Amino acid sequence: MTTKWNAHLYDQKHDFVSKFGGSLVDLLAPQKNEDILDVGCGTGDLAHQIAALGANVLGVDSSHDMITTAQQKYPNITFHTMDATALHLTNQFDAAFSNAALHWMKQPDEVIQNIYHSLKQGGRFVAEMGGHGNIASIVWALQKSMEEYRLPYIEENFPWYFPTVEEYQSKLEGAGFTVEMISLYERPTPLQGEDGLRNWLVMFSTNMLQHLSETKKEQIYAKCEELLKPTFYQEHQWVADYCRLRFVAIKK
Repeated sequence: MTTKWNAHLYDQKHDFVSKFGGSLVDLLAPQKNEDILDVGCGTGDLAHQIAALGANVLGVDSSHDMITTAQQKYPNITFHTMDATALHLTNQFDAAFSNAALHWMKQPDEVIQNIYHSLKQGGRFVAEMGGHGNIASIVWALQKSMEEYRLPYIEENFPWYFPTVEEYQSKLEGAGFTVEMISLYERPTPLQGEDGLRNWLVMFSTNMLQHLSETKKEQIYAKCEELLKPTFYQEHQWVADYCRLRFVAIKK
């Protein structure tokens, strides 16, 4: 299952993804001349931040549209269209970095193993992803809306993997990493503008609603807004119930 990404919409309406990633770059603490792999780099904003600190960055993403946009924005950085399950690099990087991407990768064991192999001995894997409970209310509203309109909810179309701390730590250690830090925290996330929730749904629920006509999708968007507005629309702004899993793991 491949998610189709709209790079323009991503940059215009969802720049919060990169903005929230700034503190993760601080945690990565890139050093001059380090070789760093950015996994799921999107349109390249955080790869650019890392490169600006003197590191050599390779950005990879499974979306060709995202990579094309990243390369246009940042021509001095190397970007490749590549799925993390097909990442066959060995002992090349001082660090691997990933922000808001790993939860789209539903074969986590393969991805973690490939990242492990790509790192040099002592290399670090610094990442943040959606964790257990992430966007639980939005998922509930999507399911409830589809139920109300008697539309089929297809479990296999659920595009995300939101693990618990224990589950992901076990996977990291199983691949050979030593986990230095891992935590799950709530991060209520403001969505841009009056249409914030609708734009979020258009961008991120493509897979879940792929079997529906455009008319049916519009009904679902409207119903989700109706269901979520009493709780998640505050002071003229939508706020999404994000829960993030952040970790630092070392290849010993």
